[in-house]
Amino acid sequence: MNLTESYRDCFSPEVLARYQFAETRNAARILAVTNGAAFGQLQDVLHRFELRTDDLLKPGGQESDLAARLNRMFRDCGWREARVDTLIRLSLQLTPLPGIGEARRKPIITETVNKGYEVDNFRDRIALDVEWNAKDGNLDRDIGAYRALYDAALIDGGVLVTRTLDLRNLGRDLAKEAGVPEAQAKRILNTTTTTNSEKLLPRLTRGDAGGCPILAVFIARETHVPD
Repeated sequence: MNLTESYRDCFSPEVLARYQFAETRNAARILAVTNGAAFGQLQDVLHRFELRTDDLLKPGGQESDLAARLNRMFRDCGWREARVDTLIRLSLQLTPLPGIGEARRKPIITETVNKGYEVDNFRDRIALDVEWNAKDGNLDRDIGAYRALYDAALIDGGVLVTRTLDLRNLGRDLAKEAGVPEAQAKRILNTTTTTNSEKLLPRLTRGDAGGCPILAVFIARETHVPD
């Protein structure tokens, strides 16, 4: 699947300069047109968010700290965590055979409940997840959820916020400047099986999301604000 670039016309120059983007099916354009208010809030959050040095150097828990900070910014704008459960109700009604006195029976009702898809942030018809440095299998879960929600006509598209792989090098550079021991610096964002742009892009280009437009926002070196 070829990636599109409608995001170049949908985000401000300031936001485009501080993040990297990828998308399928002109996701940014679709979300900006169909969900203008929510898309404007997305742009505002990206404009205000800052990647801090502590996000890269603070030992233990830094992933959840950054994700929690971003999620809190969306919650302050009215976005909410959501879970979509599926209820399937089947009604079997047997047709009586004429001529032998069979009466029409009551329908046989069966119900199946599937407790399903959890989304970090949901507003209007946009689903958004923050995957800063989680296991890369989370990307499969998120994209699968977006695809199912889109097929059920509950969303117009999904947004995934993660990081570029190059942030590992930035973290190590900052660690060196801060006098962090070399052995500790080498462990910064070192796991290759966590979420990042290199893990997400193949999933987008091979069409894992089906017909659902996906906008990927990558926190990058340019997002960092020295402190």
